[in-house]
Amino acid sequence: MRRLTGLVILAFLLGVSATSARQLTFRSGVDLTTFGVTVLDRKGNLVTDLDRDDFEVLEDGKRQNVQFFARGDGDTSPELHLGLVLDTSGSMTDELKLARSAAVRFLNLVPEAVDITLVDFDTQVRITRYPQRDFARMVERIRMRKAEGLTALYDALGTYLDGAESQPGRKIMVMYTDGGDTRSALSFTETVTLLKASQVTVYAIGLVERTGSARLEMQMKMRELAETTGGQAFFPMEMKNVEGAYEKVLAEIKGQYHLGYLSTNTSTNGAWRKVEVKTTRPDLKVRSRKGYFGPFKKEPPGH
Repeated sequence: MRRLTGLVILAFLLGVSATSARQLTFRSGVDLTTFGVTVLDRKGNLVTDLDRDDFEVLEDGKRQNVQFFARGDGDTSPELHLGLVLDTSGSMTDELKLARSAAVRFLNLVPEAVDITLVDFDTQVRITRYPQRDFARMVERIRMRKAEGLTALYDALGTYLDGAESQPGRKIMVMYTDGGDTRSALSFTETVTLLKASQVTVYAIGLVERTGSARLEMQMKMRELAETTGGQAFFPMEMKNVEGAYEKVLAEIKGQYHLGYLSTNTSTNGAWRKVEVKTTRPDLKVRSRKGYFGPFKKEPPGH
């Protein structure tokens, strides 16, 4: 169990503009720029039968050669690291029992995950990574949590991202919260920047009980946090519908494609690179990260 200190947060934030999101190494042995990609038809249904040749990747407008391709539930898919960020703040008093049960049932349906990182938060943030063999211990911890304290959502996300940075393979993070942030040292803008610099796909489940403009603002922020990474936000109207939201997240995880390419851009200035993933079928909609920070290499003095 560990917490993200202010110094770690500050160091990571200062490094975002000057360093790249760490590139993953897949079984091909080549360092690739990688993207998780979700494809939907016009009705919003997942499309899971595409092949490598059905995709086109553009980086800053230049076509890239897709060298790695896998489906989310295929044998060649990179290893999966799952994160669960669970709100246990005082505002969750009435919902926490059902929220815990829904989370446990969801985690039980993802046996292919190499490990699961649990981040539960209120005024403080607690994080522990469990291998599959310790699933029972993780369930016990989830069920022991009581609702109390304020809501440090952004610090919880920053803590998870800090730990996930060094994990190889694909990283999926699911967060459940019922509201906004009332405690974090990190701001919303800083959290979005951290997500842009990561290779984590975020799915948000929000049971937002406020009304009017406050509700709309909180939903908008949760959508931005998820969609920045190519993920999606779900807003069940009642607590009894939360399990249905988790089922949709599970379907997306299994239906996600994984594309990797060796960038034709050899510069090392750490600049943002815009990436667009398309399909050869104009009737389909593609959802993925919007880009990444390129590698950074500091020039020696005198250059």
